Amino acid sequence: MKSKKMVISAAVFGMVLTGSAGVYAGSNLEQIKAYLNNGLKIELNGSAYTLVDGNGAKQAPITYKGSTYLPVRSIADALNVSVTYDAGSSKVTIGSSSSTGGGGTDSNVYTGQRPKYLPADFPIPKDAKIKETVENNRDNKKSVYFVYETKNGLDSLGVSYKAYFQTKELTDTSEDVSSNSLTMVGKKGDDLAVTITGAPDRDKDGYYEITVVWSGK
Repeated sequence: MKSKKMVISAAVFGMVLTGSAGVYAGSNLEQIKAYLNNGLKIELNGSAYTLVDGNGAKQAPITYKGSTYLPVRSIADALNVSVTYDAGSSKVTIGSSSSTGGGGTDSNVYTGQRPKYLPADFPIPKDAKIKETVENNRDNKKSVYFVYETKNGLDSLGVSYKAYFQTKELTDTSEDVSSNSLTMVGKKGDDLAVTITGAPDRDKDGYYEITVVWSGK
């Protein structure tokens, strides 16, 4: 894989996770006094780079006790590396996990590392690249939030997920699918709830960014 170099016009000693703190247990958080460093300039492969979150909002580095920290999600996106956050174990994984799967595969089925709590029958396109994952398992109920990018069109994804909704007998559903947007919501009592949204990727022509929120027993 071609290496990428990031040049930062100030000393940067580490990175901190942002964007997923809302689901992190409050008892694990320690309040500190830090500063947003809006003056720090960042270059990626020789070009100016602006840090943004998953919604495209601009983010600033944080300076704390003489060290400057960059948000993991923003840097991972810049370097094209996936980020996975497991709320249950309070662990952030950058890049591939050490675990691998075995057995036979289907040429049309995603064979990468799936979110741990996501059922095997939930459709993910073969070419999908999972960019972010947040998972939790509390009170015997699992929840998964993940974002992936794919070249599969929204219309075809809508067909696939509609079939999934029907298979799972989701009755409380709402579907709005077109070539430019996808919004699907389904629920089956307290046993299963799924929300899927998608739109063209703002940073990659020909790609679509899909966000999935799944929860079930």
